[in-house]
Amino acid sequence: MSSAYLLVSHGSRDPRPEISMQQLAGLVNHKLQKSISPPKSENLVGIACLEMSSQPLHEQIRTFAQSALAYGCNRLKIIPLFLLPGVHVMTDIPAEIALAQQALSQDIIIDLQPYLGSQPGLETLLTKQMAAIKTQAWILLAHGSRRPGSKQLVETRAANLGAVSAYWATSGSLESRVEELIAAGKREIAILPYFLFTGGITDAIARSVEELKLHFPSVTFQLAQPLGASAELADLIWELVSYT
Repeated sequence: MSSAYLLVSHGSRDPRPEISMQQLAGLVNHKLQKSISPPKSENLVGIACLEMSSQPLHEQIRTFAQSALAYGCNRLKIIPLFLLPGVHVMTDIPAEIALAQQALSQDIIIDLQPYLGSQPGLETLLTKQMAAIKTQAWILLAHGSRRPGSKQLVETRAANLGAVSAYWATSGSLESRVEELIAAGKREIAILPYFLFTGGITDAIARSVEELKLHFPSVTFQLAQPLGASAELADLIWELVSYT
């Protein structure tokens, strides 16, 4: 069964995440071409977004699926590039896939893959982000979700990394975690943004860290980078789709 692949992100008004998505799709497509013989000239890895697009996601899926079908593919794998199992992952994307499948012939089947944040190998990439920074304490800063139980993955991942968790959009804020660490005697604190790409939120996080430096001048703060469109992330995505 010949497959095409569609990487689905949240979407942003900031152009940088889309640029990173295009770069990541190119890296995944390179791995795909190395795995098939003979390689295809067509690009069988596309991108789509749930929000901030001129088309709803199901239309983006349908359009890409029709192109894939014309290239001889009879299966389309949808990979949600989300780090938390929030409403988008658990409800919105499956609903959009169902709408797209209804509009397509049964000559191509759409398969929803596990979301990126569920993959244990992601911790290896996060550890690499952390390795370049010497500090006394780490904060893993995620966006957060109000969906019940969605924080458990972040809590577990933070514990595995030797960090404490914080959330940008829900309770357990960065500022409160910093205050707790300072009260515990920590004077070197590093923050790891649990985000895929640089964008508006990571810019806001950087500004918040600068404010923390002013409020706590005796504490050294360092800010790591989000994961980014790296060859290592492409490897992880390829491992995810190659065994399903």
